[in-house]
Amino acid sequence: MAGNSPAGAPSLATPFGLIGRKLGHSWSRQIHEQLGSAPYSHLELEPGEVAGFLAEGRWRGLNVTIPYKADAARAAEARSERVERLGVANTLVRRADGSVFAENTDVLGFSWMLDRFCRRELAAEAADALAEKKCLVLGSGGASQAVQAALSETGARVVVVSRSGADNYANLLERNADAALIVNTTPVGMYPACPATPAPESELARMPGLLGALDVVYNPCRTGICLAAERLGIPSESGLAMLVAQAFFASELFQGRDLDEAQIAQIEADIHRQTQNIVLIGMPGAGKTSTGKRLARMLGRTFVDVDDEIARQEGTGAARIIEEQGEDAFREIETRVTGELCARSGLVVACGGGVVTRPENRDLLRQNGRVVMIDRPLGELSSSGRPMSRAKGVEQLARERMGAYRAWSDVRIECTGSAEGDARKILSSVGF
Repeated sequence: MAGNSPAGAPSLATPFGLIGRKLGHSWSRQIHEQLGSAPYSHLELEPGEVAGFLAEGRWRGLNVTIPYKADAARAAEARSERVERLGVANTLVRRADGSVFAENTDVLGFSWMLDRFCRRELAAEAADALAEKKCLVLGSGGASQAVQAALSETGARVVVVSRSGADNYANLLERNADAALIVNTTPVGMYPACPATPAPESELARMPGLLGALDVVYNPCRTGICLAAERLGIPSESGLAMLVAQAFFASELFQGRDLDEAQIAQIEADIHRQTQNIVLIGMPGAGKTSTGKRLARMLGRTFVDVDDEIARQEGTGAARIIEEQGEDAFREIETRVTGELCARSGLVVACGGGVVTRPENRDLLRQNGRVVMIDRPLGELSSSGRPMSRAKGVEQLARERMGAYRAWSDVRIECTGSAEGDARKILSSVGF
């Protein structure tokens, strides 16, 4: 559907879509196509273009992202109670009479995610699990407003932590060590600056009553705050469920009908399968590269080998770098390249055998990936072309690394004797 804006003015080519200033990569089109609110397209607008577009475009339903959520609320003739209270909207619907209705489905989406999290991890409805408990919301922007509203509806005591004010990052523990839940609504840790976190593991460890850590960021799939919580055994979840759930409630408004709520979890799982990397670790010579290549062909994915990427970037391979610059210099390069590759999505990644020698690499592998250990008997491992295996011996390397391989992996497979067999075993084990 073409817009009826003046010649040369921005126009949405479809009845449904997403507007914002800088959209970049978004899964909104994919989600809405599965929900039935399609065709759906994206349109980037400059601030001076927004009012005219909202008033004159022939769209039927819009999702609105930063920085135009307040503009969306003002443009509507009718607003939900949430929008009236918060002053921001992320969903606009043009009704049959031509009037525009505004809703904030970010609140609904986070409420859905929060309630599922509490039922899964805390064995209670959100209102029962969080009533009268302190919940910290990191950040004070638009996403924070939606999260605050959803938490307030449970009866929680909501405390907003920002750079300044009474509750800030400098006095987080001094004032709020008794928090039961922490929610990150800042962009800290969002791709490509991942896996950073606004609340490090050392601070989470000093919150004895902390029941969970949530993040509205959905890329990477395990954000920095979630990884920190995971290491402490604290339940955590990043924001993909919120993204899908807010789209679900927006799509119901767009289509004017009830949808099957089971679609939220189905679409969430589909996106996880499409975007999660499969990361292969294990001893040098375990078959990570040959298995990875076969696995990538089976899945129709791109295969990347960390050692090959190091050689491409540095102009020489691991053996020469270690020989000429030393192992520490090589490990620095390996960490950088591993971080670059594993921040991407939908890859099969084969890591060097020594990736586990640096603890900081664990988060790099896990931020967007299912980590699979390929376990081959030591007697079958070759040291040919492998400087660390030759220098230390396979048995010594195994003593140093085997515990980390097992601790870092989500899945461990014993070698079948062929790359084809190992690849099929991994597919079965990870559920792809």
